[in-house]
Amino acid sequence: MRKIFILVVCSGMVFTSCVSKKKYTELQAQYQETKDLLNTCTVKLNDCERERSVSTTRVKDLEDRLADLRQTNTDLIQSSRELTMLTSKGATNLEKSLESLREKDLKISRLQDALNKKDSVTLALVTSLKKEIGINDPDIEVNVEKAVVYISLSDKVLFQTGKYELIGRADEILGKVATVINSKPNFEAMVEGHTDNVPYRGTGIIQDNWDLSVKRATSVVRALNKLGVSADRLVAAGRGEFDPLVPNTTPENRAKNRRTRILILPKIDQFYEMIEKEMKELSAQGN
Repeated sequence: MRKIFILVVCSGMVFTSCVSKKKYTELQAQYQETKDLLNTCTVKLNDCERERSVSTTRVKDLEDRLADLRQTNTDLIQSSRELTMLTSKGATNLEKSLESLREKDLKISRLQDALNKKDSVTLALVTSLKKEIGINDPDIEVNVEKAVVYISLSDKVLFQTGKYELIGRADEILGKVATVINSKPNFEAMVEGHTDNVPYRGTGIIQDNWDLSVKRATSVVRALNKLGVSADRLVAAGRGEFDPLVPNTTPENRAKNRRTRILILPKIDQFYEMIEKEMKELSAQGN
């Protein structure tokens, strides 16, 4: 009986041992399959994590680019507004500049017309003087210098050497000059006395060549006044030896420098009145 019990126990142990080993093998296979599946999932998970990281970085880059584009768009809109404002201001300023240029051109045109008119009057005055004086004499010259009409008279047709009293022939010449001056009420006459550089050696109130040139100019002015030219249109000036035509190196040159010039020129105050009138008319037209 005891042997039978032992046999049964041993048989049960063997049977039990056999079932556990089979189960173990199955479990071992399941474990390996699960392990392989886990490894596969881990690999896929790692791949997904990498892709997620890359995607996150790309999303961040895209968000940054989007923010930059939005800022750029905002800047462009602002720049466009500023450019529009600048363009509008520029157009306004350009229009103002063009208007200013047109006004200046008009002023220049008006002044040029005035100068042309003055040139015409000057030419007519020269012609009138030459016709009125009508003397073919090398000691009498009628000309234009720097837009000023002048008559240059050698001292020998007006004065004796070293004297300032007019000689008889002067009345004839100055009478004709007075006629022309009186025919031009908008002009005045300046009389300039000139000498050579030989020192004055006379006596009396004359001290030097400067004094002599002034006294000669005054004599001519007084004569023109007596001939009907208004005193407020006459000016006397003495240049002495300080404005020679040629160097005082020869008797002939010194004779050229001893002269009296009568300059006939428009009144300065009337000239300014003319300019002021032109400016007022331009301003009125601009308004």
